[in-house]
Amino acid sequence: MIRTYTLSGGEGKPLYEQLYEQLKHEILTGALAGGEKLPSKRALAEHLGISKITVETAYAQLMAEGYLYSRERAGYFVESIPLPDAPPSAPPPAPEPPREAPKRSPSAERFPFSVWARLMRGVILDQYQDLLGPVPSMGMPALRGAIAAELLRERGMEVLPEQIVIGAGTEYFYSLIVQLLGRERVYAIEEPGHRKIARAYLANGARVVPIAMDRDGLLPDELEKSGASVVHLSPSHHYPTGIVTPIGRRQALMRWLSAREDRYAVEDDYDSEFRFAGRPIPTMQSMDTTGRLLYLNTFSRTIAPSLRISYLILPRAALALWRGRVGFYSCAVPSFEQLTLTRFLSEGYFDKHVSRMKKYYRGVRARLLSALAASPLAGRCTVLDAGAGLHFLVRIRTDRTQEQLRALLDAAGLRLPFLSSFYMAEPAPDSRLCVVVDYADADPDALEAGLARLSQYSGCL
Repeated sequence: MIRTYTLSGGEGKPLYEQLYEQLKHEILTGALAGGEKLPSKRALAEHLGISKITVETAYAQLMAEGYLYSRERAGYFVESIPLPDAPPSAPPPAPEPPREAPKRSPSAERFPFSVWARLMRGVILDQYQDLLGPVPSMGMPALRGAIAAELLRERGMEVLPEQIVIGAGTEYFYSLIVQLLGRERVYAIEEPGHRKIARAYLANGARVVPIAMDRDGLLPDELEKSGASVVHLSPSHHYPTGIVTPIGRRQALMRWLSAREDRYAVEDDYDSEFRFAGRPIPTMQSMDTTGRLLYLNTFSRTIAPSLRISYLILPRAALALWRGRVGFYSCAVPSFEQLTLTRFLSEGYFDKHVSRMKKYYRGVRARLLSALAASPLAGRCTVLDAGAGLHFLVRIRTDRTQEQLRALLDAAGLRLPFLSSFYMAEPAPDSRLCVVVDYADADPDALEAGLARLSQYSGCL
């Protein structure tokens, strides 16, 4: 007796595919046993009221996948295929975690989307030919020129557009710097410091040594003793300590750089625009006479985290080295974003945006500091704040351990990292009870509410 299969011309699938799937299902479930003979192509076609070619195509596909075999003048047979074990009973579904409210993003709420959209449309209309061509390895000349003009106007830095390289985030440049200067070198970093810097250098095969800091920044004597020939530092506003390196220490570090011709420095100036009193601190790059200081900055901090556009300023003496060792890399930032940012800079929108964000962050900082000062924690806390950047430190005086203090912070809903987590080596004792309050892209209402809740546990401190 010939089996019947339900085929429909309105399913959106060819009839042969419907027949193939139903036969395959019966083979896999054991309804058609191994060695069982199938009807001939003509017999099945007449039984189902379809064409012989439809059955032939379905049989051919099943044979190609190993479900059927044929014997000359005998017909088609089912292959003996081990049936899969019955699946284990599914565990009960895990309870759905509570849904959190969408995270507020100050940079998104205050970003001038209408301006950015208009600039993007202008790029499409006016520069569509540039969008389809290859992007120069060091970035679009127009953007490099706009950055050079911005640095001269706002920072007094005299650099040529030819010295500027555009890249997709600072982590991208950490990798290229190792390839440029060499993996055999020892790279010194500030201790404590941003964890990604050490991880990026180590991931690229470099040896990394942490250098201790005091209230003025990285210690030149310790740097000298380390044997490092490259130092990565953030003198204008260090993360996470907030230290601003004064001119005397900067000069000492420049003396270290100039003492030997095989030494290099990388100045990471990631959030220097956010200084709440006076103008931004002058860069060490402006002091350099060695031709061996590389300068890094990013628009991710000033515009939006999702805008992965950073730039590296090379000393003129290092341009040939760059082209020879890493100049073959393609620029990782699309021309569309580069040209839109060019207009954002050249037409003054960037300066206006930074001014608005400085005003906003100044208000957030004042709110959080006032909340701390008005709380019962005020007598137990010391705020370390340099009046710059988008974070500050709070040192808590308590007999509790770091783990106990972590539990109290968690109970208050404050996910604040401890300063001790930014060390490569053994953390300084006082860093274990010091937390980093980063409000760059946090919800100020949530932070303020968390500080208020923490006050309820002040008796536990």
